[in-house]
Amino acid sequence: MPSATQPAAKPGSTRLPRPERVLLKLSGEAFCAPGGFGIDTEELAVIASEVRSAAATGVQVAVVVGGGNIIRGAELAKSGDIQQATADYMGMLGTVMNAVALREKLVQIGIDARVLSALDIRALAEPFIRGRAIRHLEKGRVVILAAGTGNPFFTTDTCAALRATELHCDALLKATKVDGVYTADPKKDPTATRYEHLTFAEALSKGLRIMDMTALAMCQEQNIPVLVFDFKQPGNIRRVIEGESIGTLVTRDALRH
Repeated sequence: MPSATQPAAKPGSTRLPRPERVLLKLSGEAFCAPGGFGIDTEELAVIASEVRSAAATGVQVAVVVGGGNIIRGAELAKSGDIQQATADYMGMLGTVMNAVALREKLVQIGIDARVLSALDIRALAEPFIRGRAIRHLEKGRVVILAAGTGNPFFTTDTCAALRATELHCDALLKATKVDGVYTADPKKDPTATRYEHLTFAEALSKGLRIMDMTALAMCQEQNIPVLVFDFKQPGNIRRVIEGESIGTLVTRDALRH
C-alpha cells in the first residue's frame, strides 16, 4: 500500500507504485572495482549503504547476488576442462562469498541481515526455506539469497525471478551499470535511446538483454514488474522505492495514457 507521503503511480506513469517488499538483483560485478576482480571493500561499503537506505524506507528488502566477480561458470565450462554442471556449482559458491561479505558489512553498519543459501552450507548460511525467508523479511531483516536456485544451468537472473515469485515481492529491481534499457548499446551507438517503459512481450520480441528469457517469461507470467536502473548512482534504490521515475520499467501490460 502507498505511504501517506508517497502516492501510488498514476495510470500511464512510468513510476513504480510504492512496494511493500522488493527483490534487488545485484550482479557480481557490483562487488568489484570497474575492470577488477574479487570483492572491493569500497564497493562493498557502497552496496551496504544503498541497501540500508532502501530498508530505512520501511520496505522489506531481499537481495539476490551474482558471483561473476569471483568466477563465471559458463566461461569456465567453455574451456572443455570442466563440465557445465560442475562449473555452475562453482559459480554458486562465488555467490555465497559475496552474500556473506554483504551480510557482514550490513551488520557492521547496524542492519540486521541473514544469508539463506540454496546449497547446504550451514557453517556460513541458513538453508533457503521459503517460510523462513518470509519471516525474516516480516521482522525487518534484509534477506540475502545465495547459491542461485541451487541447480546448474540456471542463471542468477532466473533465481531472482523465482525468489521474487516465491516471496511475493511487489517488484524486481535489476541493478545495472547503465541507467536503463536502450535500443542499442549506448557505448557503441551514439543514436541509441533509452526506453522509459516496455512490456515483457516487447522486450522478448526485440531480443533486449534485460535478463535471460526464462527470467523474463517468469516475471511476465507472475506479473512482477522489473525496474532496470543504474545502481552506481547514489540513492537510486531509495528513489525507485519512493516512486521517482528513473530507469526503465518493464511490465506485463502496456501503460494507459
